[in-house]
Amino acid sequence: MKNYCAANIRNIGVFGHGSEGKTTLTEAMLLNAGLIDRMGRVDNGTTTTDFDPEEVKRNISINMALAPFEWNDVKVNLIDAPGFFDFYGEVASAMALCDAALIVVGAVSGPVVGAEKAMSISKKCGKARMMVINQMDRENANFDKVMAEINEKFGPSVVPIQLPIMEGGAFKGYIDLLNMKAKLFDGVKEKDADVPAALQDKAQKLLEQLTEAAAESDEELMEKFFDAGELTHDEMLAGLSKGVLDGVVTPVCCCAALPNIGVTTLMNNLVHYMPSAENTKAPAATDAKSGDAVTVKGDGKFAAQVIKTVNDQFGKYSIVKVFRGTLSVETPLYNSNAEKNEKSTAPVMLRGKKTINTDKLIAGDIGALPKLQYTNTGDTLCDPSAPVVFAPVDFPKPSISLAVSAKKQGEEDKVFAGLNKLLEEDPTMRIEKNVETGDVLICGLGEVHLDVLCSKLKNKTGVEAQISDPRIPYRETIRGTAEAEGKHKKQTGGSGQFGVVNMRFEPTTDGTDFEFVNAIVGGVVPKEYIPAVEKGTREAMQHGVLAGYPMIGVKATLFFGKYHPVDSKEVAFKSAARLAYKAACAQAQPALIEPIYCYKILVPSDYTGAVMGDLSSRRGRVLGMNPTEDGTEVVAEAPLSEMFKYATDLRSMTQARGSFTSEFVRYEDVPAFEAKKIIESAQRDEDEDE
Repeated sequence: MKNYCAANIRNIGVFGHGSEGKTTLTEAMLLNAGLIDRMGRVDNGTTTTDFDPEEVKRNISINMALAPFEWNDVKVNLIDAPGFFDFYGEVASAMALCDAALIVVGAVSGPVVGAEKAMSISKKCGKARMMVINQMDRENANFDKVMAEINEKFGPSVVPIQLPIMEGGAFKGYIDLLNMKAKLFDGVKEKDADVPAALQDKAQKLLEQLTEAAAESDEELMEKFFDAGELTHDEMLAGLSKGVLDGVVTPVCCCAALPNIGVTTLMNNLVHYMPSAENTKAPAATDAKSGDAVTVKGDGKFAAQVIKTVNDQFGKYSIVKVFRGTLSVETPLYNSNAEKNEKSTAPVMLRGKKTINTDKLIAGDIGALPKLQYTNTGDTLCDPSAPVVFAPVDFPKPSISLAVSAKKQGEEDKVFAGLNKLLEEDPTMRIEKNVETGDVLICGLGEVHLDVLCSKLKNKTGVEAQISDPRIPYRETIRGTAEAEGKHKKQTGGSGQFGVVNMRFEPTTDGTDFEFVNAIVGGVVPKEYIPAVEKGTREAMQHGVLAGYPMIGVKATLFFGKYHPVDSKEVAFKSAARLAYKAACAQAQPALIEPIYCYKILVPSDYTGAVMGDLSSRRGRVLGMNPTEDGTEVVAEAPLSEMFKYATDLRSMTQARGSFTSEFVRYEDVPAFEAKKIIESAQRDEDEDE
């Protein structure tokens, strides 16, 4: 592949709902560009961009993949993004790499939630957009219906530049609305034809909409349109191109990717309408020394950002987007995030799993660097004499946490080492240990995401992990007051052990977990043994009297005791305190309590009823609802034990339109019927351990 200037580079991400043909469309473009001999198919795992074993097995895209090709003397870096919502971390990577978004919509399904999300994210990121209504060859394909739904959801600025020609339900060709010319497919190539008489009125009406959209992108064009009522062909092209660049116009094409019908024209339109790397905005960046905002773009000293990390059998590749200067084997590499120099290495281009050698990457281009030692996803690589730092990539936060363990005993270290290796590739996963329960938690965007991570672990390391519901960090407390004597006496010959304490246990009044009060008078317990009593009580409280969970919210008062001038020792008073704790707390109305979290759930307003009903079934309480730009924020409290897989259930309830955040607020009593089951389960586990 020859070298291109930034004006002749297009970085285009392919986004949309799952199963709308994004990967097949990418495959058709590679075929048309002469890079493959025949199109692979998703259902048999032979496509260029779905090459991971899990993608082949599941017949879905899991990873973002690059597919660069040349078309009309332009280099197109096509980025195939997954449509399944558990893998939206990859969508974030693709959105960071691309300068423009091609949003794929099904000709039968219409603009479902994946298209809505793609439109929303691309708008938020300031990316130019184009839509393509794909699968026009399918039975019940309906361009008019889909366009009506698109305009209802996204407004009149989304305008078709093509009108399909259908005969007997078959996709036969299209009308180029800008030129008012028809193209028909003869099975090999497109051929010119007259606009069918039956479609002339519809085509003329769509041309008027297109003219208005072009005029609205520029004040001068708008004035001329109001005065003359029309625009020239060149003015329309200029207006549409500006509108696309500014994100105020979204052109819509049509095609059928599987039979490769209309894809060539789509490629022409992408090259023509989508902005070049030269015309895109500079990314947010700061000077690494002063912290001041700087513009990093075009010519100058090298600066790039690592957007994704890939580990395969050949090693580690860091996918980079160059924003300034040139990257070659001679370029010095400085990681301004890690503040370390990397060894200079020759860049490569990736096409699926294939690596392509290249002598350099210029500003605006995308490629990869192998075997970087200190560099992670999101890091900035730059010339050490002009260090800058790019803003981090905004990845979605994990929304589900499950316990992970080795399937085979003794392989725990291998499992956790392998999972930590996967962290390099996937910034949306997290591994953490719950110090209270001892569970190691794997956190991600959904159950399928976590299942895929475990499968990747097996594929790459040969060790198997299993996931399960984590243990709930229950607590115990007391609701009443009780007193007890703890007496520890031991005589085995020689020096013995003796200690007696009388203690009162009651709930704390200020919300603290533990309060110890020394109320001894007259020295009945010498002061040197008081710390041992407190320490023994604290240690005993790690195991509650109901189900063995830690005890909190307890005030312990030592008010009397006895000692022996020879046999009394610290260990004796620690043991006596433990005995007093067990005896008193068992009589002080012990209660099992559970963690309560506050959930802020953002959903479209149409789904608030379903969400509130579901929360009630989870023992949740709705605290309020707040209107937002994107719908309604439902604020609720619910016990953690009922919400472990809420991310999956919320996605199902809202067609993946809902999201939430959570925060611990307090502990509350477990309902009696639930507490009974938890206590019985704990007792069974204790009996089994014995």
